[in-house]
Amino acid sequence: MLDHNAALRPKTGASDDERVIKLAVLAVGGQGGGVLADWITDVAERNGYIAQSTSVAGVAQRTGATIYYIEMARDIGRLPVFALSPSQGDVDILIAAELMEAGRAIIRGFVTPERTTLITSSHRIAAVSEKIEPGDGRASSEKVHATAEAAAKRFIAFDMEKIAADNGTMISASLLGALAGSGALPFTRESYEQAIGAGGRGVKASLAAFGAGCDRARGIAAAPTSEKVAKPAAEPNSTAKVSGPETLLKGWQQLAARVAALPEPLRDMADRGLKKVVDYQDIAYGGEYLDRLDKAVPLDNAERGYALSIAAAKHLANAMCYDDMIRVADLKTRSTRDKRVRKEVGVKEGSVLQVTEYFHPRIEEFCGTMPAGLGSYIESRPKLAAFLDRRINRGRHIRTDSLSGFAMLWFIGGLRRWRRRLLRHKVEVEHLEQWYQLALSNARQDYALATEILNCRRLIKGYSDTHARAQSKFDRVLSALPMLKGRDDAADWLRRLREAALKDEKGDMLDGALKTVATLGR
Repeated sequence: MLDHNAALRPKTGASDDERVIKLAVLAVGGQGGGVLADWITDVAERNGYIAQSTSVAGVAQRTGATIYYIEMARDIGRLPVFALSPSQGDVDILIAAELMEAGRAIIRGFVTPERTTLITSSHRIAAVSEKIEPGDGRASSEKVHATAEAAAKRFIAFDMEKIAADNGTMISASLLGALAGSGALPFTRESYEQAIGAGGRGVKASLAAFGAGCDRARGIAAAPTSEKVAKPAAEPNSTAKVSGPETLLKGWQQLAARVAALPEPLRDMADRGLKKVVDYQDIAYGGEYLDRLDKAVPLDNAERGYALSIAAAKHLANAMCYDDMIRVADLKTRSTRDKRVRKEVGVKEGSVLQVTEYFHPRIEEFCGTMPAGLGSYIESRPKLAAFLDRRINRGRHIRTDSLSGFAMLWFIGGLRRWRRRLLRHKVEVEHLEQWYQLALSNARQDYALATEILNCRRLIKGYSDTHARAQSKFDRVLSALPMLKGRDDAADWLRRLREAALKDEKGDMLDGALKTVATLGR
């Protein structure tokens, strides 16, 4: 039988009664770290222990977690000496409310293989350092798992956030359940439940999440209920969920039939792209998407895995669904967004939710929503553009829970029916056609290079200033094409340039990579 309390035994001659148990909780705002620390302290005191709880605040929401530190010892008639913060190599139990917080705790030396029980939720919340990287800045969860297995004496990890969400409460309850189920503290399950019950608010939901977390930590699978029986998966590309006017439905079915006629490896990506494009604009726009995609398919074949066509299906959809004021306003006034916000905030039945949107349009966005001729007329006259920019270029707070605020954004979102006539659409289509034709014109001579040209569209994203910076990087990467054409490793070099552009926002790595490419022909 496993001795769950082995990690708590002192290495020196101190008895179990004199042993100070040291526990640290790492959590950020909104995860209930303070409540969890209070529960643990309450449990200790209910079991005849003296406990002290302190906290060291982090720097900001995702740049530093708050450390809640608890020390406890049996009450043997004299007061123990407790520390105010954890020390490296001197923590018996460490609880992290998110996987990367566990990784940071390991880096800081709080987790040791001969002593520490590490309990963490396996879900991820992207850190600021991961979000600011233009490309995929996500750290590897697998590496953290492997490191935690080696760094901790015991490692317990599963998705405690999902357990909490399924039961309508905060992750602190399922974290407490995992602590109870681990057996790392010499307390009964009932004493944990009593501590939760003493809180008085949200007790039922917290107890449910606690129980599920405790059972999972003990390796007990939750018994299925009639409400949780899995439903059979829907058939892909099924039209059963599509509804609307008969003419539009008929048009959608025709587009779906065109996707079904494509080569099998391409269908999934083409189907996703078609849905995105139609949702963005209309059925006719979906037809334009498939017309463009059809130009890439004859240049491809099964031996190459249809890599060119798949890249075209993905990046054509993203290029055609560019972000503009119309798109932003449309998304912010959809009923699905209101439901999502209410769920994330946890708005109760009958409560009023006030939503304030922030907009900061520039003259470029203003001209982009005008008819192409008028928008071009303003942009070609710097004095007029500057005069208007001084009156437009400022932040605005719009309350979408009010009739006037919602109506304003709803009107802007409704402009999408005229989007094809606007300046921004004209500019985006011209840029798209140049990029797409450049890729396809290289497909017969250098298939891999053509595929990489398509993948370079990944560089363009965002809105306003972000879009301008992204397009600048895109142009700089493709400026190396004349130097790379004809080389056996041209595709590899273009991929390296793209990855360098995605690594940092300033573009310093891209500058260095371009200088390297410039030396290749010498």
